[in-house]
Amino acid sequence: MRDVARLKGTAPPATPAESEDAALEFVRAVDAPPNRAANAKTPRKAPALPPLVPGSRGGLDKRLAQRFKRGALAIEARLDLHGLTQAAAHRSLEAFIRASIAAERRMVLVITGQGRRSEEEGGVLRRSVPRWLAEPALREAVVAITAAQPRDGGGGALYVLLKRKRSPKERAPRERATR
Repeated sequence: MRDVARLKGTAPPATPAESEDAALEFVRAVDAPPNRAANAKTPRKAPALPPLVPGSRGGLDKRLAQRFKRGALAIEARLDLHGLTQAAAHRSLEAFIRASIAAERRMVLVITGQGRRSEEEGGVLRRSVPRWLAEPALREAVVAITAAQPRDGGGGALYVLLKRKRSPKERAPRERATR
């Protein structure tokens, strides 16, 4: 093998001492226990939320989803966006949702109005509010949205179901009763 010429641009072979050092370093890295301090500082990513689609169940159980869609849940607060510009409506919606969360409200009604556009397009606010609720700033607080029943505004209003704050007792796994 001494008479074989090295290819251009390749490094000379490592000496036996360098090869052994590299192999030992590799074995130490593989066998070493995980660095828990480094892992503890790494923030865990929250699971990705499903897209917020008006009318979808959004992870709700069947009974709650039906009651939500039928408007059978008590409306705890209302926001009327009639006559506001897009910018003002967006700010109002964000403030309203944040205030509702702070007040631990679960079901709110957002009235957008039908808008002056054709029935297919709908008004600017009617199209924008679901998109705003799906933005990351508000999405983490919103469980589901759906069009309101005619008695509450019909197609010109949305029911918004907000996440509830759970106490530590509720977060603990439930134990089944044994017989």
